[in-house]
Amino acid sequence: MIERTGLTVSLEHISFEDVIRDAGVARSAVYRRWPYKDLFFSDLLMELAKQAPASADADGRPSEDAVMRLARERIDQFATARGRHDLCVELLRQGALRDFEAMYASTQWHTYIALHATFLGLADGTLRTEVQAALESAERGLNDQIAHSYERLTALLGLRLRPDLHTDFGELATSLSATMRGFVLTALSRPDLAERTVRQGAFGATYAAEWSQPALGITAAALAFLEPDPQVEWSEGRLAQVARVLES
Repeated sequence: MIERTGLTVSLEHISFEDVIRDAGVARSAVYRRWPYKDLFFSDLLMELAKQAPASADADGRPSEDAVMRLARERIDQFATARGRHDLCVELLRQGALRDFEAMYASTQWHTYIALHATFLGLADGTLRTEVQAALESAERGLNDQIAHSYERLTALLGLRLRPDLHTDFGELATSLSATMRGFVLTALSRPDLAERTVRQGAFGATYAAEWSQPALGITAAALAFLEPDPQVEWSEGRLAQVARVLES
């Protein structure tokens, strides 16, 4: 039967009476608003679907403050092609490490992952349609944030999307977000993914660093989309402009 219908996740284990007690509100007021438990959980699913990504501790995009701080610390690397490549690899590595650790530790992200499983168990109907629409809207908003972050990062480093891929930053963001979530989901049952690192050189960088599997996966995925922009001339004026951006 499970092979035919699939395994589902629900909110049936949550007691409506426990929710009322923990909320510290009048039972009569709650039942006026939600005469039936199912009505309450329908509204709860909708709110979770709308808010999950925005309220999470990390969202799969590079932490821009940390990225800019590291770029300022290594501003001399912008002067050469080798230095820029090394800096790009390091920014991606550190961003992936931070985002993975934050998402892996976040109960809000665990809830969001579970919400997708719960959604799959909903019967066809209005609630399923509304939850799907709310999830889609939240996902698109989150994806736009990630895309804009990477667009700014690549502009700073003089990179562009590979023309032969015929893609855009939205699709890059989707790939990176899906990759990161896959690692987070896998690490919930395989904690070694969150703990194991190997000190090595990677992706043509001239130095060795501590690489986790999620950092390798995210960096590989990002670099597969990107290349140096031949139209960017790294003149003194360009370097001065980068310095101003980093200091702003």
